[in-house]
Amino acid sequence: MTTAIDQINNFHRAILHKEVERICQTYVPKEDTYVFVEGPRYSTIGYSHISKGWRDFCNSGLTLEKIEWIEGPFTEASGDFAWVAGIVLLTVGVNGQVLQQTFRATYILQKNEAGSWQIRHEHVSAPLNDPYGIGDWLKKNNS
Repeated sequence: MTTAIDQINNFHRAILHKEVERICQTYVPKEDTYVFVEGPRYSTIGYSHISKGWRDFCNSGLTLEKIEWIEGPFTEASGDFAWVAGIVLLTVGVNGQVLQQTFRATYILQKNEAGSWQIRHEHVSAPLNDPYGIGDWLKKNNS
C-alpha cells in the first residue's frame, strides 16, 4: 500500500517529468479542491482550474530540475485523511538559467474509493522577509 509520503514523492517525480495526467490524477477531482500556489496567484479553487494550471505549467518553458526535502517530510494519517509537510528546495530552470527557491509545503490527502491517496488541499509558500517591520520576534537565548 502506498503511504501518503510515497504518494507525494510520486507526485513530485511526475512534476519533474511533466507527466500532466499523473500530476492531475493526484488531486481529488472535485470543484472545491483548494490549492495555495507558490507563484503570483494566492490560490486555485477547483479540480478543473488546478488541472488547467498544471497543463499550462507542463507546456511552459519553466522546468523543475529537482525537488528535495530539506526538512521533513513529516506526516500523520488517520482513517481516510493524512497530511505531509516539510520544507522543500526547488531547483528550477527558467529561460536557460537555473535557480533555487526554498518553500514550505503542506499536503492534506484523502483516500479515494480505491484506497489511493489524493491531494485535497495543497499549500506551498515562502515566508515574508519582515511582514510587520520588527524582524523576528523570536528572541535568542543569551545564556
